[in-house]
Parts: sequence; C-alpha cells; structure tokens
Amino acid sequence: MEAMQRLMEDHGDLSAEDKAWLMRLVGEWQLVADLSFSDLVLWIRDEDPHVFWAVAQVRPTTGPTALEEDVVGDNIAYNSDHGVAVAYLSGSTVRASDHQLQLGIPAGVSSIPIRRNGQVIAVVERHTNQFGVRAPGSLEDNYLQISEQLASMLANGEFPPEGEPSHPERSPSVGDGLIRLDAHGDVMYATPNAVSAYRRMGLVGDLEDENLTMLTLAVMAPAGAGGDPEDLRALISSTTARERMISVGMISIRMRILPLHSALWPGETLVLIRDVTELNKRERALVTKDATIREIHHRVKNNLQTVAALLRMQARRIDSAEGKAALTEAVSRVSAIAVVHETLSQAFDEVVEFDGVADRVLQMVSSVAGFSRSRARREGTFGLVAAENATSLSLVMTELCQNAFEHGLAGHPEGTVRVRPLAEPGRLRVDVVDDGAGLAEGFSLEKSPSLGLSIVKTLMADLGGTFELTNNPDGPGARARIRMPMRDPHEASPDPEYSLSPQG
Repeated sequence: MEAMQRLMEDHGDLSAEDKAWLMRLVGEWQLVADLSFSDLVLWIRDEDPHVFWAVAQVRPTTGPTALEEDVVGDNIAYNSDHGVAVAYLSGSTVRASDHQLQLGIPAGVSSIPIRRNGQVIAVVERHTNQFGVRAPGSLEDNYLQISEQLASMLANGEFPPEGEPSHPERSPSVGDGLIRLDAHGDVMYATPNAVSAYRRMGLVGDLEDENLTMLTLAVMAPAGAGGDPEDLRALISSTTARERMISVGMISIRMRILPLHSALWPGETLVLIRDVTELNKRERALVTKDATIREIHHRVKNNLQTVAALLRMQARRIDSAEGKAALTEAVSRVSAIAVVHETLSQAFDEVVEFDGVADRVLQMVSSVAGFSRSRARREGTFGLVAAENATSLSLVMTELCQNAFEHGLAGHPEGTVRVRPLAEPGRLRVDVVDDGAGLAEGFSLEKSPSLGLSIVKTLMADLGGTFELTNNPDGPGARARIRMPMRDPHEASPDPEYSLSPQG
C-alpha cells in the first residue's frame, strides 16, 4: 500500500477522494482476482496523457499466475494501441487476444476502465493464464459469471460496495466458502466448502434452492442459538457490505455479505463464509493464557513484597551496622524484581515499558539509601524491553544506583545520580553518572570486593553485555556504563501463526 500511495503521489493528478477510492478498491480486489482466476494490475494516467503507470498488482489464489514478474512501477509510454490506453480513452472494456505471450505464457488480457462520478480515473488490467484454465464445472462457471458481474461493477465505480471493509486476516475469502443468492435470498449455488460449513452447523439437506435466511435460522434453533429472523434477513439482504459471526453450539462461522448490483444480474448477493471455530478456540486459549501469566506475575510480586517486608523487619532488629546494611541492600534487590513483576501483571504483552520501572527503581533506591537531599533522575528513554531482560536490567540499575549513592555521593549530600539510557536497534547502552568525588586512585573493577558490583558483572555476562566503571570523562564523579544486546521485544516469545488455507 505504501508503494501505491507513493506512485500515485509521484504520477498523475488524481484527487484525494479518487486516491482513497482506488486504495479501497485494492483492499478488496483479491475477490475479483480469485473469481476470475486472473492477475490484476491497476494503472493510472500520468500528467503526460500518453503515459500510464502500474501502481498495484495482485495474483489469484485459485489458479496459476500469468505474470511471473512484479510490474508495479512499470509504465506504458506513447503506445496508443495498448489496451490500457484504449480502455482509458474510450471508457469501454477492451479484450485482447487469448493467446498473447507473457514470458512464454499464453494469456487472455482485458482492460477495464474504472469510473467515478462519470469520469475514468484508472484501468484494471486482467491477465488470465491460459495454461491454467480449469476444467469447466459448476464451481468454475459460477466463479466466472460472478467475476463478470464484478467487472461490470468495477467499470461503473460500484465495486467495492459501500459498507464494512474486509479484514485481511479475519474476513472469509473465496476459497473458504462461497454462496450465490438470487434477488429473493434463495441459494443459486454453494461451493463444497460452504456446504461443509453448514453441515458442521447441523444442516442435513441441501443448500441450493433454499432460502438462506430461513435455512440458517433452522440450523441455529436446535442448538439454542436463537436468532432474530428480521435481523438475519436484514443482514443477508443488505445493500451494503456487512460481516457477522454466527455461532451454533461450538461451531463459529464468519459470514461476509456483498451485494452485487449491476444491469446483468440485478439483486444478487454474494455470501462468503469461513469456519473460524478453531481460530476462536485458539484466541480464547491465548486470552486465558495471558490472564494466567498476568495473575502469576501479580502473585510473584506480592510474595516478593512480603519477602522485602520481612527483610526490613529483620534489619530493624539487628544491632550490627554491617548486617543492617546488607539486609537493606537485599530489600532493594527484592523490591527491584517486584517492580518488574508488578509491571508485567498489568501488561498484555511479555514486554515492559521500562521507563516506568526505571523511575520507580530510582525513587526506591533514593529512599532506601537515606540521602534526603540527594536526587536521582533519568535522562533519556529505555523504550520497550523484553520481559526476559527486564528483571536483570532492573537489578543492574538498582546495584549501580545504590553504589553511586553510597560510595559516589558519600560526603556529597546534595549530589545527583543521572541515569542516561540510549536505545539503538539491537542494543542498549546505559550510563549511571554521579557528581561525587570519583573513584579512588588505583581502583580496579576486577579486584573490587563489592557484592553489588559482582552482581552487575555476573548479570551482564549472562545477558551477553559489558560493564565498565571509570571516572566520568565529562566532569566530576564516576561513570558506570553497561552495554547489552536487545532483540525486538515483540519477538521475545513468538507464537506460531495460525491460518486457514484456502481450498477450492
């Protein structure tokens, strides 16, 4: 779609309304390609009236392609005999020979002018692979008859019909199931897949020659699904495109109604149906899984807060200053992990908006350290962090900030600790800078006995990152810097995609 928008901006002088119409047409034209077993190419005219540009292309899922190569971005220049130019200028559909060769493939080609408000604004060129012409039968005959009807609607600016647009992932396609209705709502033809869908809902007899509204209500009633006859009748006889879910027991069918209005077949309706029972089961399972995971995170958070409270109580009862300090540091570590689990318990994805976590960690470390006049602040954004990295990162931040307060700002009661994250594609860099006295002469990170720094080194090694602690090269104090690889957080816990393959 982006390429189409760019090409329409760069070429031609279509109005914003005409561009929007063509975008909507391309959003729905897979139906036309599948029913006609043809590739479709959309052409618009350049500001130079002798030049036409291909701005969109689609291939059929019901048959072989006639265009092996993508032609989007190609142009037809100064060829007044080309079917596209003739169709645009004459306003009439142009049918070329059925034996044109395209990369050795004999193809039938026709060019259909697209009108809006009485003016031709574009041309849809239809290419049908003659090698792939399917043996004639009821399905093929009905597909081709409906495709001619849609071609007529295209030429008159009546396709796609007004109403609800289709959804590329949820809406039914031709291969899922197709039912053709006459002006009275009676079934003229139903594909085998459509019949199978109704069989799963409980249909015993045939679909053809039956009124679809009454038949649908009849299969819903025994299952206690109920249904308003007038509502269903209004849906199936709608003059605009509509989509609705129908459930019978455990079976769920998605139904899309497309009214077909043309002089050739007035009053007909096309019904596309898709059995989405398994898809709905999977979605319900995912919802349950997400709710369970969030509840687990919530309970872990509560347990960690209980542990922190117990450690706090123990610290108050210890006379040893060293023991009290150790327990206070343990409270900070447990609380940092609890912050992450609390955030995950409120999220729908296994990702964390880490800025909020960082701000809470800074507030917590400041209060635990007891530096009432010192402050900590974040300068920059972490962005999204995968849950698998969030806990370790929060612990690293806790240790570095706690170290900066207790050692970097010792003797500097009004100092500041600055946390400066820099998120880049595939990696994250975080600097923790204080404006204290800096590191003691001869300081060695490798030889430091600090438990907090040892925790940071271990966690960064586990994350495949690096850690360095030096004097701040840009001013007073010390600077701790970590670098760690960061993959796309949305790919942290990928779920296998689910799809229903179109069938004939």
